[in-house]
Amino acid sequence: MSKFLYAIITGIIGAALLHIIIILGVPHFTGRDAYTRVTSEGAPFVFHPLSARPDAVGLASLDPYLRVAVCHFDIERQPLSLVALGEGVDFWSVALYDRDANEVFSMNDRTSVAGDLDVLVATPVQVAQLRKTPIAALAETILVEHPGTEGYVVLRVLAPQASYEPEARAFLANAECLPFTGR
Repeated sequence: MSKFLYAIITGIIGAALLHIIIILGVPHFTGRDAYTRVTSEGAPFVFHPLSARPDAVGLASLDPYLRVAVCHFDIERQPLSLVALGEGVDFWSVALYDRDANEVFSMNDRTSVAGDLDVLVATPVQVAQLRKTPIAALAETILVEHPGTEGYVVLRVLAPQASYEPEARAFLANAECLPFTGR
């Protein structure tokens, strides 16, 4: 009887583990994960604004008070520079994700230098190289170590009323998500 009970318990635990693995693996195998959706928005190193209605790949800015743009990148060859002037907007936030949609870094205008977005995203090796030979222009730039080479950025700006709309759209339109050139 104990062998039969052991077999049933082992089967139940095995089935539970298998179901968990399948549920967690579905986005990876279907190509409908966040990274794949963001890369479907268009070219890398460009902020792509999202509208209130889901687009062809299902991305949307669902919060009526936020305007959102996404940018995907590959920093294998050179770091990524994220720059935007915070003038005229009351609140903005940025979040950096790896290819698996794990948040690597986030900040907002309250935690930035002078209210502007100025972030350099680099691999651990690139960060070490940048620290060996500091560049004066990067004195106030926030340096973020990214664990992999691919990922995406989500930039949000607050627009709680129609009068905030022009500044919010201008902020996203002028934001840069470009390979770092060394300034």
